[in-house]
Amino acid sequence: MVMRTTYSSGVTLIELLISISILAILLTVAVPSFQTSIVNNRLGTYSNALFSSLILARSEAIKRNKRVVVCKSSDGESCTGNWGQGWIVFVDTNNDATVSSGEVIVQKSGALENNYSLTGNEYIASYVSYSSEGVSKTVSGAMQAGTFELCPPSPAPSGNGRNIVISSTGKPRVEAIATCPTS
Repeated sequence: MVMRTTYSSGVTLIELLISISILAILLTVAVPSFQTSIVNNRLGTYSNALFSSLILARSEAIKRNKRVVVCKSSDGESCTGNWGQGWIVFVDTNNDATVSSGEVIVQKSGALENNYSLTGNEYIASYVSYSSEGVSKTVSGAMQAGTFELCPPSPAPSGNGRNIVISSTGKPRVEAIATCPTS
């Protein structure tokens, strides 16, 4: 008679505890880095969306030989609300920086998600307007330059935030900022 030996292929309690401990250490290190990556990804997405809308407005103003405006819009139809609720790009045929009957809305952008904030300084608090030459000007004809500040919800990882800066010629650029104000 031949006796066969059988082997069990399970794990011991000690092996399980060691594996869980290693996993906990890895998660402690990885999760904050992953959250920072998510925040940076969203900041990039949102800043690029506004940057693209500004570039579109500038090129449409030149192409159509008419004033084109980017304004904050909570409803996608009029210049209301705040920048974090969205914005629209429209052809401003009567040069008043508000959407009037018959004016074409070129683009609509929706609200920012997850409590991200987007604010324009006093010069671009409500709108950015491009003349037919592609230069940013207020409805009164004065030069229009300013800075949008895009910030993640608090508490934000340090070093996170973006400025979308509009130069005196109307050309936008995106730059990282070191700190965002805490809410």
